[in-house]
Amino acid sequence: MTRVLPAPAASADGASAHPGPDRRARVWRRAGVAASVLALMLVASPAMADGGLVAATAGDGAAPRLEDHPCPVAVPSGIRCGFLVVPERRDVPASREIRVGFAVHRSTAAGRKPDPVVYTSGGPGSSSIQLTGYLTGMTFGRDRDVVVIEQRGSRWSRPRLDCPEIARALVDTLVLPGQTADPAERSKISSGAAACRDRLTRQGVDLRGYVTKEIAADVVDLRHALGYDQWNLFGVSYSTRSMLAAATADPAGTRSLVLDSYWPERSRWYDEARAGLDGALSRLGRGWRGLPERFATMVGRLNAHPAPVDTTDPLTGRRVTLRLTGDDVATILVEAMDEVDVLPIVPALVDGVAEGDERPLAVLADQAGSGLLSHEFGLYYAVMCQDEAPLNTFADQEHPLRFTVAADQAVCAAWGLPRAPAASAAGVMAAPVLVVGGEYDPATPPGPARTASRALPGARFTEFAGVGHAVFLSSRCGRQTISAFVADPRATAGPCDPRQAAYQVWRRGEFHLTSAVYRVATGAWWLLIPFVLFFLTSAAQLVAGAAVLARRRAAGTVSPVVALTTVAGLAGVAFTLLAGVGLYSVARSNATALAVGIPSAVTWYGTLAVLSAVLSLAVLARSRFRGRAAVPAVVAVALLVWWFLYL
Repeated sequence: MTRVLPAPAASADGASAHPGPDRRARVWRRAGVAASVLALMLVASPAMADGGLVAATAGDGAAPRLEDHPCPVAVPSGIRCGFLVVPERRDVPASREIRVGFAVHRSTAAGRKPDPVVYTSGGPGSSSIQLTGYLTGMTFGRDRDVVVIEQRGSRWSRPRLDCPEIARALVDTLVLPGQTADPAERSKISSGAAACRDRLTRQGVDLRGYVTKEIAADVVDLRHALGYDQWNLFGVSYSTRSMLAAATADPAGTRSLVLDSYWPERSRWYDEARAGLDGALSRLGRGWRGLPERFATMVGRLNAHPAPVDTTDPLTGRRVTLRLTGDDVATILVEAMDEVDVLPIVPALVDGVAEGDERPLAVLADQAGSGLLSHEFGLYYAVMCQDEAPLNTFADQEHPLRFTVAADQAVCAAWGLPRAPAASAAGVMAAPVLVVGGEYDPATPPGPARTASRALPGARFTEFAGVGHAVFLSSRCGRQTISAFVADPRATAGPCDPRQAAYQVWRRGEFHLTSAVYRVATGAWWLLIPFVLFFLTSAAQLVAGAAVLARRRAAGTVSPVVALTTVAGLAGVAFTLLAGVGLYSVARSNATALAVGIPSAVTWYGTLAVLSAVLSLAVLARSRFRGRAAVPAVVAVALLVWWFLYL
């Protein structure tokens, strides 16, 4: 399952080296400091922008049609947006019409290719149109049209299948100290699910029309409506299912197929979730011995003693205290592992929380709450309850029991929808297929994806090192590989080395947990006052002492107090500059790390601050001007308290 990002600025390869945030739609960049990610699912707003769906009907065999409509989000100029008008259920005569959002970017290149790339996001329930600009910036968008299609029922389609009732129930369960599988919390989720289902039914929504088979048919219908003879299908996570089904149903119209973070149809995602997590932790912990065991320790400790964490309720904007269990934190961390810049700090974070350091949980809670704004729950559950849940036993009730799994089971039981037919039952897959996966992906692990890809005729699999979920959003090499495949699906040579990771995982002892930088970046600027004052007083000591030394050396006399003052200032300035440069270098390479900690090497720079403080106290003891000498001494001591006891 996946989330989505907005379009960042393009780089040399046609896309940014690391896409900027949203995932609010899922990340951790606040006030310029990343704290990537962790979107769990979404709370959607309670009403459609136009007030609802016009209850039109489609005659038997009526051809799908297009309606132009202003783009719902900011996109590059020249992009056409609109709706594909299709039956809500193709298996029901005279089914009412629904509208599926789409966007088209027409290439103006002199050598424009006739076969565009068509993309849809995963989820299920993620929106897609906001990624149009990002996709056109990829290399394949230079000489091809780029088409983006929403899933029926998603944010930019009509009707929009939001479920704020379920989102409210999920937030409420996090406030309670129990676990999502507990009867009281399960009952709360079931009540929210029933309220959402009843509201959607009153609005005329037939949830049986929101399944993978229908979503795939929308893709095929859009090709015919836009008039393309062939195109290249591109799906990520859940949409690998719908795009594979579309390619199978429309072999003549499919030139190639890209499956990023492949989620095979008829896999048992819920039952296999634990194996996916264990495998990802084992791979991530290669340089951090015992990471799976430390993860289990963290989960067990917090399940026994849930951590109170203050955060903002994403639905009301009010402050609320959550009671995070180990299962809650495990769920949030798994979502965070989708982000390539979060992965390097996961071992240090797990190790710290297992030892009882709960400071990083505030960052997780902040981002998890806002992450509830990335999916349309009504669509998500319509698909999961009909396509996925019936294949699972939900027999594994051992910890960590991800609350998304327990919540999904409760919602599906409340909705009681029938099992959907297989989406890819008919047709023959004929086009070349590229399957890409991330080394550390816990949601769609590379091992099962590699195995499943062998069953696809003409498919090849590539694993990318150091990457989690959604390779094209996280890996420059991944984007280059996908673009090269679209340019020539039969070529076998890759444009780059997928074994080169963008980030290296922090090893034990290399990373120190602290929430100080995150708090400063999110508005608590006054926390920097001791650091700034120490720099200013140290600089004043250095300048004044150096000036006096220069005069007295000419006269042949050097006062010990002046020498001590100068060295104290030099040590203080060296400390602040080294610490600043160290943090800046991390921010340049992976700012997300600063949301939960700093490199351990930076903490050792504090020895220079200790030296400066000791010398300043010595100057105070020996100086005739006690009042003047007291200022740097007091500031230095305050800095040490701030540095060692707070930071």
